[in-house]
Amino acid sequence: MFDSFFPRPKLLFTSAILWAAFTVFIWYTVGDTIGSALGFTFAAADAPPIIGLGYFVTAEFLWFYLYFVAICAIFCAVWFRLSPHKWQWWSLAGSIVILFSTYFSVQVSVAINNWYRPFYDRLQTALGGEETVPVSELMGLIGVFFEIASIWMVVYVLTRFFVSHYIFRWRTAMNDFYTSHWARLRHIEGASQRIQEDTMRFSGIMEGLGVNIVDSVMTLFAFLPVLLSLSVHVTELPFVGAIPAPLVTAAVLWALFGTTLLAVVGIKLPGLQFRNQRVEAAFRKELVYGEDDENRATPPTLNELFNNVRRNYFRIYFHYAYFNVARGLYLQTDNVFATLILIPTIAAGQITFGIMTQILSAFGQVSNSFQFLVNSWTTIIELISIYKRLQAFEATLSDKALPSEDIEYMEKGMAAED
Repeated sequence: MFDSFFPRPKLLFTSAILWAAFTVFIWYTVGDTIGSALGFTFAAADAPPIIGLGYFVTAEFLWFYLYFVAICAIFCAVWFRLSPHKWQWWSLAGSIVILFSTYFSVQVSVAINNWYRPFYDRLQTALGGEETVPVSELMGLIGVFFEIASIWMVVYVLTRFFVSHYIFRWRTAMNDFYTSHWARLRHIEGASQRIQEDTMRFSGIMEGLGVNIVDSVMTLFAFLPVLLSLSVHVTELPFVGAIPAPLVTAAVLWALFGTTLLAVVGIKLPGLQFRNQRVEAAFRKELVYGEDDENRATPPTLNELFNNVRRNYFRIYFHYAYFNVARGLYLQTDNVFATLILIPTIAAGQITFGIMTQILSAFGQVSNSFQFLVNSWTTIIELISIYKRLQAFEATLSDKALPSEDIEYMEKGMAAED
């Protein structure tokens, strides 16, 4: 799954994490010093945020663009030199393009979050009737929003287009790798299905799930400082009173609660999905044998195999029932959780409408990032089941023991052929 597309994946991912940690450390410790030495003039820490497209061409952003390109070029150059790979431009350079475009999309969301305060504050002034707000001013702010949203749309479309090609190259790499070892893999139960369907489903899931993972991480990096700065407007939370960084603390604890809850409630689901693929494959395989051999696919055999399918589906339905109850209750509560924790602050009149909107937006971004497992749990379950099926290929090519269920099915299939 990974060796076919990435050069020495274990070492690659380990080195990527270490290199990222080192470069992030450099950025946050001496990054400004290096940037100043290169001629960049940065705004003061307490300077108000720039509203509009100018946000993306400040000295801070231009310096970050240069820094990002430099550290990524160094990383790729080292790996291209030490471990050349057929797919290195897509797997390494392509991954970097996806990282940057996702980061830029998140920064667009930050720019929109900055826009909320002036717009909704002016809206509150106009609705209060104490001061007349010119129509041109409100229309101008709406125009700024559409400028920012247009940038988001362009980046989003281009990113999705690129990711689709990136994922199909990954599927191509897996297909080429597995088919080149077909002689060793053909005896594994459902080998043809695993190469065709499982690689297709794996690539399809990774197209959405992989981008969402990156987006969640980037959103945390971008919005945690925003939420931390907005915490100065919130003096206490309901039931717990005053605590340090109340908004960040509430977002983290609430997301951890939901993730733990659904992980515990849905613990049986990956195994059931894996078994479901096996019983479906066994039923389908017997039908295929019956097309060429009249002694195969007899009604008693098909009834037994289909009963296994039905039994497993009914178990899945039962376990998903209480899982969906827990997930639904959590997500519905999540819709009002941010407003709930702001009630004491709102009641005391300590924030304006613009600040409240900005807090709700930032809190939602951070909370959703921490809730990645909550929002993607059913997709992750399906990915785990596909991963387990493709593990049989990995075990065979690495001369490791097959999973017990694959050994069982392979022995049955070989016995039937004899």
